[in-house]
Amino acid sequence: MNNIPSVDLADFLSDDPSRKQKFINEIGKAYEDIGFVALKNHFLSDQLVENLYNEVEKFFKLPVETKKGYERPEIGGQRGYVSFGKEHAKGKKEGDLKEFWHFGQEVAPDANIEEDYPENVIVKELPDFNKTGMEAYRMLEKTGIYVLRALALHIGIDEHYFDHWASNGNSILRPIHYPPITSEPDNAVRAGAHGDINLITLLMGASAPGLQVQNRQGEWLDAIAQEDELVINVGDMLQRHTNNKLKSTIHRVVNPPRELWHTSRYSIPFFLHPRSDMKLDCLEECVDENNPKQHDDITAGDFLHQRLVEIGLIKK
Repeated sequence: MNNIPSVDLADFLSDDPSRKQKFINEIGKAYEDIGFVALKNHFLSDQLVENLYNEVEKFFKLPVETKKGYERPEIGGQRGYVSFGKEHAKGKKEGDLKEFWHFGQEVAPDANIEEDYPENVIVKELPDFNKTGMEAYRMLEKTGIYVLRALALHIGIDEHYFDHWASNGNSILRPIHYPPITSEPDNAVRAGAHGDINLITLLMGASAPGLQVQNRQGEWLDAIAQEDELVINVGDMLQRHTNNKLKSTIHRVVNPPRELWHTSRYSIPFFLHPRSDMKLDCLEECVDENNPKQHDDITAGDFLHQRLVEIGLIKK
């Protein structure tokens, strides 16, 4: 396999049971094999994607001091701006060569949720920034819930099992700016090799190549999607919940060739998190003689806190 498999959400949404099952089989196999797919016919319009990238580019071009005024270290950067080099991959001390922003959940009035999420930070210099970001947030959340429905059927549990946990969950939309590289990086890359924390990650097409996925043989593959596709991968929470049946694959963003050091790269992943009280205990449908239980019981909230400490966004 030289690239990640491509799947079509229109198959799953079809009234034809055979097309729906085709999607379930394809995405299930891909997530058991490599943990990544490219997905077409999602709910993001081309216009919304273009609008969001325009707003994101305008934000990151603001003066550094203006951006730092939107930093919220007291909440571990869960909302607002996180400055260059603050985050690092688990097990690395070198900061990633990136700065980013976090949009978070705005809970529906009837959500009946037990926790208080931090409020989103409003960028007063850009009147359309927050509105556009949250429009994209909703469409990515909707897409992600349909993907989780397909995975529930693949696992052998109720199709709507994840709906409650993912709706109004602690999800994050993260526009990232990888600035031009101005000097020889000291063992640092744009994003060090890592697995994602959450259930699934939905990645809008980046403005430049660089994303690589590690296959089961330890080889790095370029993760290339078409312009109208989202790259969607399994996170550590879902791997844990499925007792390693679905694979959270190590991936990274490599530095560009030296002749392209002067260029920026923009990327916008959506990290779909469940509500914090979701139990990530291994599903009984994923435990048998050949695959005994491999993880201790834990809630999504406790697991997230552990990992935010490990990657440097929350201090012990």
